[in-house]
Amino acid sequence: MKRKVIGLVAAVVLALAGTFAIVAYVNGAEERALAGEDIVKVLVVKEQIPAGTPASELGDRVGLEQVAAKVQAEGAVSSVKTLGDEITSATLVPGEQLVEKRFVAPSDFTARGAAVEVPDGMLQTTVALDPERAVGGKIVPGSTVAVTVNTSAEPYETHMILQKVLVTNVQLETRGPSAETDDADTDSSGVEPGEAPTGRLLITLALDAASSERVIFGAQHGTVWLSLQPRTAGEGGTRIIYAGNIFQ
Repeated sequence: MKRKVIGLVAAVVLALAGTFAIVAYVNGAEERALAGEDIVKVLVVKEQIPAGTPASELGDRVGLEQVAAKVQAEGAVSSVKTLGDEITSATLVPGEQLVEKRFVAPSDFTARGAAVEVPDGMLQTTVALDPERAVGGKIVPGSTVAVTVNTSAEPYETHMILQKVLVTNVQLETRGPSAETDDADTDSSGVEPGEAPTGRLLITLALDAASSERVIFGAQHGTVWLSLQPRTAGEGGTRIIYAGNIFQ
């Protein structure tokens, strides 16, 4: 029995030693390949990123890697902070370097009617919303949103019925002349408020059949509100709200 235990332990030790040897060899090979080269750090895509994804929400979908300067892509970045509030203009695939030209301002992305790929098996349902019910027009294709419905008949109730729903397209129904701003429109911090859309937003959501029914019913017999909900946002704590528990 002791011999079997000793043999098993020896096998495990040899396996671990072999693993460490392989890792050391691979790391050594990478170091040898980069020897004598000018090295730079760039962000590389780790998993597919849909068009319309804000740079601030890339998270662990990108990672910092060392590459030879001669293979660094033009406009490659080493920090997402460099990209500010911009969003991906197209789908990014694993292995590609993160470059500035793959990002655009949200307003440019929406203005050209850009859309994202619809997941297999999903329906597309469009709701027309006033800006205040769509985060003031900040929702763009690729955003994920929470859907809240208010009933328009007694007993009046409000509930978040869906979470982290993919937005596949955003269009502006109308656009009036831009309002001029002056010093009176600037707050005490010196920051001017962003310009809100002047017409309704046509927002298309990727939904399964059952969820599509719920959204359509809510839009037809009540009001629908959308909240920006990145994938890192929490989902708990929701409940049906009515007059009797709103202050609880």
